[in-house]
Amino acid sequence: LFVNARLSQLPPVVLVLAAVLLWSTGGLFIKLTELDAFQVTFFRSLFAAVTVAILTRKDGFRIDAFGIATSAVYAALLLLFVWATKKTTAANAIFLQYTAPIYILILGPFLIGERFRIRDLVTVAVVLAGMSLFFVGQLRLDDYQGNIAALFSGLFLGLYILLLRHPRAERLNPTVAVIYGNFLLAAITLPAGLRALPALTMKDFAAVLFLGVIQIGISYILFIKGVRGGTRPLDASLIGFLEPLLNPV
Repeated sequence: LFVNARLSQLPPVVLVLAAVLLWSTGGLFIKLTELDAFQVTFFRSLFAAVTVAILTRKDGFRIDAFGIATSAVYAALLLLFVWATKKTTAANAIFLQYTAPIYILILGPFLIGERFRIRDLVTVAVVLAGMSLFFVGQLRLDDYQGNIAALFSGLFLGLYILLLRHPRAERLNPTVAVIYGNFLLAAITLPAGLRALPALTMKDFAAVLFLGVIQIGISYILFIKGVRGGTRPLDASLIGFLEPLLNPV
């Protein structure tokens, strides 16, 4: 309760920024482990779901059709991102995932009634053009599977951020999609996780523990508090562009 009260005193945009800083560690820890994409997903999702469920249990676990749909979108974005990070460079995976602002611009007026503004379009275009100077030259046809997965991850990321501000989301625990989405991923990838157990090293365990508890669990609690607290979905996605800069660093 003390931590929750302290977080509530911070500006929402600071919470989003903190979440993005934690997200930027994902590429490093995914690359550190010898586990494959599905094995990483199993352990990371399991630890994340348990972490978020424990920390937000007082908000309840009720879910409805909207919550199920949001959980599926969230699960897809995470699975596609891990697959992309394994199949292409961490920098490419994150840069392509952050095409999300484009989808937020397109879908925002229809899903949450967000007014389309020319200055938003200009901002997104300038930021994407600037980021392309760093990353587009590294896109290779050999990495097409990872790059396509990353692009779809961007679509689902934009959709998930919009759904956080949807009126129907107000009736549920704000983190319910993170909880059920991660449990869903853990269930889907359970066979891969069981195969990994006999050869799991301490380095692998430490990496997926960090990914689940910190890089996903705590970061999404911060991000959701920031977006639900007043940060515009488009602004949140633009702040996310710090991640591609910090991830390779």
